Amino acid sequence: MDMKEKIATILKENIAGVDTESKALVDEGYITSLAIIQLVSELDIAFDIEITFEAITKENFNSVEAIEKMVKEYL
Repeated sequence: MDMKEKIATILKENIAGVDTESKALVDEGYITSLAIIQLVSELDIAFDIEITFEAITKENFNSVEAIEKMVKEYL
């Protein structure tokens, strides 16, 4: 499983009905501020990283690709 697939799986496991192909996950309401906190925890565990508070932005969570790019910065 590549990183993008792993991130999509994490999203599907934590957000009911999420469209992982969307480029506007936050804008479309799939990802709320509470969901971001859950996702940060899941991503930290899955990739053995520590996402900083400064990285918690709408832009970093608006698509699977954006999340992947952010995670790669921590590896």
